[in-house]
Amino acid sequence: MKIIATPIADLWIIEPSVFGDDRGYFLETFHEKRLAEAGINTHFVQDNESKSKRGVVRGLHYQLAPNAQAKLVRVVSGEVLDVAVDLRRNSPTFGKHFSVVLSGKNKKQFYVPRGFAHGFSVLSEEAVFVYKCDNFYDKASEAGIVFNDPQLAIDWHLPENECLVSEKDRLLPTFSQANYNF
Repeated sequence: MKIIATPIADLWIIEPSVFGDDRGYFLETFHEKRLAEAGINTHFVQDNESKSKRGVVRGLHYQLAPNAQAKLVRVVSGEVLDVAVDLRRNSPTFGKHFSVVLSGKNKKQFYVPRGFAHGFSVLSEEAVFVYKCDNFYDKASEAGIVFNDPQLAIDWHLPENECLVSEKDRLLPTFSQANYNF
């Protein structure tokens, strides 16, 4: 397992060791001790899975403190562009985002700590996306930022007219109007 720093502190790309032969492959998707050795000391309590078709954009979502969630995300099949936006007010990268392509083929994972908005766009015909969370879902703590916020200027690797976004996500506030307490 290789743990790779990104330009934003505390965001990590995790490349598992994949052992394959003509029968298939094997890999560890989670190893608490190896993550802790890299400084990722997160106790996960919930796993989620979603299946989406090409063009779907989910996010940018987060939960407000004290119910914020860290996430370890990966794609089982298909390909997505995964995006995290730094909402930590005292961070030198506050308001900046980082993205990485995750796929069933590259097997990369993305660690998104508390204090970040998170979302993804589906680049393949469909994708199965799974993630671990370190805190339980809490509807009252739900928050988000609209995916096409001009201040963030995220390139979702899709033309905006092809983005399939829920009505709920289209009504999210902009970055400058959003509520966050990190």
